[in-house]
Parts: sequence; C-alpha cells; structure tokens
Amino acid sequence: MSNTSSTPGSQSSSNSPKGKAKSTVDEDIPSPMEVLRNARTQLAELTGMVAESVSSFERTEDGWTLQIEVLELVRVPDTMSLLASYEATCDLQGELTGYRRVRRYERGRSDSNRPGGR
Repeated sequence: MSNTSSTPGSQSSSNSPKGKAKSTVDEDIPSPMEVLRNARTQLAELTGMVAESVSSFERTEDGWTLQIEVLELVRVPDTMSLLASYEATCDLQGELTGYRRVRRYERGRSDSNRPGGR
C-alpha cells in the first residue's frame, strides 16, 4: 500500500515537475519588449551603428520580423544625416537570425517611393 500513500512529500514531488515544466516553457518565450531590445542591441553590435528605433514589429510562424531604423552616417546639420531601414528576423526566442538593409534615406527627407511621400 505504500504505492497509494498520499503523504505531503509524495504529492508535492508529483506536482512540482508539471508546474516546473510549465513555468520553464513560459520563461523560454520572451516578451515583445525583450525581443525589441535584444534585436536592437544585436543589430547594433553586428553593424557597429546606432539602432535608433523600431518602426515595425510582427510575430510570424518562425519568430519575429522587425524594421529597425539605424543611423549610418552623421552629418551636420542633423537633418542631413543618413539613416537606413533594416529588416531583421529573429527566432521564437528573440535571437537575431538575419538582417538586410531595405532602404537608405536622409533624416530630413520624406520617401518619394512610398505612399504619402513626396
């Protein structure tokens, strides 16, 4: 009958792996803010340029896709500085898996190739 014993020690040991497994899975999934911060940091480290902002952010089947605005060349006045939009992809854990520059522009100019631009 020792197999059917319901001592507090045996109950907690049988319940803890289930609860622990669930919390471990939850801890492995980063929050959207963690993904944003990590992607900006990783892109800046890889390119050596300042990641100024994230202009779009989307969850996909494979992970995350972001548009990150990067300061590529500082000029005076600041409105003439060159910025670039990078499309970055991250896996489900928020680790950068790739990036590519999709456009380059002066800070003070609108984009004529996009709707609403001049």
